[in-house]
Amino acid sequence: MNPPSGLPQTLGALKASSKYAQRSVKDELRENLIRKLEKKKPLFPGIVGYEDTVAPQVVNAVLSKHNFILLGLRGQAKTRLIRMLTTLLDENVPYIAGCEIHDDPRAPICKPCRDKIAKLGDDTPIDWLSRDERYVEKLATPDVTIADMIGDIDPIKAARTGETISSELTVHYGLLPRANRGIFAINELPDLAGKIQVGLFNIMQEGDVQIKGYPVRLPLDVMMVFTANPEDYTARGKIITPLKDRIGSEIRTHYPVTLDHGIEITAQEAWTDRKSSTELRIPRYIREVIEQVAFAARDDKRVDKRSGVSQRLPISVLENVSSNAERRALVAGEKVAVPRVLDVYAALPSITGKLELEYEGELKGGDAIARELIRMAVGRVFTSYFDGENLSSVVQWFELGGSLKLDETQPSAAMVKELNGIQGLMEKTKLLGLGVSEPDAIRAAAAEFILEGLYAHKRISRNEESVYVAGERRRDPPDDARAKARRQFQ
Repeated sequence: MNPPSGLPQTLGALKASSKYAQRSVKDELRENLIRKLEKKKPLFPGIVGYEDTVAPQVVNAVLSKHNFILLGLRGQAKTRLIRMLTTLLDENVPYIAGCEIHDDPRAPICKPCRDKIAKLGDDTPIDWLSRDERYVEKLATPDVTIADMIGDIDPIKAARTGETISSELTVHYGLLPRANRGIFAINELPDLAGKIQVGLFNIMQEGDVQIKGYPVRLPLDVMMVFTANPEDYTARGKIITPLKDRIGSEIRTHYPVTLDHGIEITAQEAWTDRKSSTELRIPRYIREVIEQVAFAARDDKRVDKRSGVSQRLPISVLENVSSNAERRALVAGEKVAVPRVLDVYAALPSITGKLELEYEGELKGGDAIARELIRMAVGRVFTSYFDGENLSSVVQWFELGGSLKLDETQPSAAMVKELNGIQGLMEKTKLLGLGVSEPDAIRAAAAEFILEGLYAHKRISRNEESVYVAGERRRDPPDDARAKARRQFQ
């Protein structure tokens, strides 16, 4: 690696320079964090919904110079959050060139570096690490060995150097020593074997390890952070007590608390900015429906709460919904692709694979549960737009014998032509923010949403062939029944 321009390249030049202040990683993180707080700079850009909950606890842990663990269900941005800790590191730090564990030139801890400085003195060459190179991450699995994490004796190195097998010069360092002077992150900590966890807490507390029975003193300068699923952490108890005791802060993450936070996260992460011959326009109410599917699933008793419902579910659904709308527009030769509620149903494969069901849910089947969740989500969003609105003329059209078949591949112009025949329907689309000269694709999606909302509230019926007909009742439900139906979706 070539040193960044203008930075010292030898130990002597480093000593004479004022560009580097020697300090520990935790002090470095703390001091840089303090400067960001004083200047009111954003700490974790892109992390939505944690501003008043998780982020302050992470800040407190860094200010306290703690090793910490993030506990949360899948899809709660745990890994993304710990990766952003690198923004609190210095842009570059020096190390002795060629050192496997990036020794500080002013305070080397490994014997090869001490020997090199004793031989070369101020002419010892140094190199520089960027902040991204100072982050090491490992996914914990049961097959990880102590050699992977800490190191092992390398007999080939011993033969080449002529050193005895017990010499520190024959050690092949593992991931943790190679993270020296940086951040070492372990995902899914409970999956790490107990004896490996022992090696971790020994380094955290004592700074020494035993490799193949040979004691090696390694006072590593490292910030250690962990992630874990709380179900693994509490129910299975696979984090050994001595390691748990040495983790300074335990921070709980969570799913989006509000629908707006969920929509913001999904919009940020989903791949919807696409190069295509059609313009993709996603209505706000469709985004709300997709997000409500995740919220409804997290509340549903048939979905396993211990597994959780990842935020990846609405992200994947939005991508699939967009693709279905894009495919329809391409086939029909339309310039604008607008997702409809039927596209949400077409995205079932993005939902069923992300739901871990309880026994009752397994009996009913993943597809059936997903369809019920979509219907419930549509009902909730429909209520937020049309609560108290008189839609009896639309319902009456079906009660007088009208029926309408909608096909997800149907061109927008043909669909609007059919929808215009339903009395009072198209004028209600104004409540969804539609203007007078909106494209047919926008108008068709809005009108279909209204019909699907009426179906969700059981005011009209729809069969498996997507044919809308009158509901089981020939008259609108009385006011108390309407209120009960609204409460069901709120």
